[in-house]
Amino acid sequence: MDRLNSKLYLQNCYIMKENERLRKKAQLLNQENQALLSELKQKLAKGNSKANASSNIPDLNLCSSSNPNPSNSSKP
Repeated sequence: MDRLNSKLYLQNCYIMKENERLRKKAQLLNQENQALLSELKQKLAKGNSKANASSNIPDLNLCSSSNPNPSNSSKP
């Protein structure tokens, strides 16, 4: 029983470490996505004389189900 418990404990540690790695990667990708979206909005605003050109691009954070700030999430 102790052996099984130790094995499960090690698996849990690995999963938590992998989860944290993926959370950080997702945060970096989100930041990159926001920077690219901002750049695209600026280019469209310069290239289009209409005042509402930048409002036609949807905010991708509104449909995101991931936590935008993983540092505030509760950890086991």
